[in-house]
Amino acid sequence: MRVVVFVKATKDSEAGNMPSTELLEAMGKYNEELVNAGIMQAGEGLHPSSRGARVAFDGADRMVIDGPFAETKELVAGFWIWTVKDMAEAIAWVKRCPNPMPGPSEIEIRPVFEMEDFGDLVTPEIAAQDERLREKIAKG
Repeated sequence: MRVVVFVKATKDSEAGNMPSTELLEAMGKYNEELVNAGIMQAGEGLHPSSRGARVAFDGADRMVIDGPFAETKELVAGFWIWTVKDMAEAIAWVKRCPNPMPGPSEIEIRPVFEMEDFGDLVTPEIAAQDERLREKIAKG
């Protein structure tokens, strides 16, 4: 099972405050454990939302909304993509994570949809396209 693990933003991360050297070292060790266990597929920190944008969709219309975005508690400051046996394993790994922010913080875990989750909606053509795309991505 694949999951995306979101490090939720805080006022500090949205202000652009950089982590301490100690936190960078601790997270580096944690990431190394994840990689050595075959769990981590990707992981990155994100710049504050003031450097981002959103695109709002309404039918054929598109509207660009420049950051920053108001609701800090709903924003993401970083992420990992993991492959785990189940949600319990993902939770166990998150509990081992160093606190990613100074002060209180949260990490959210969300399962990734796999093609089999869509059941009969996946035609042979859609399945073949998905396989071709995954092969291209893997080749870089």
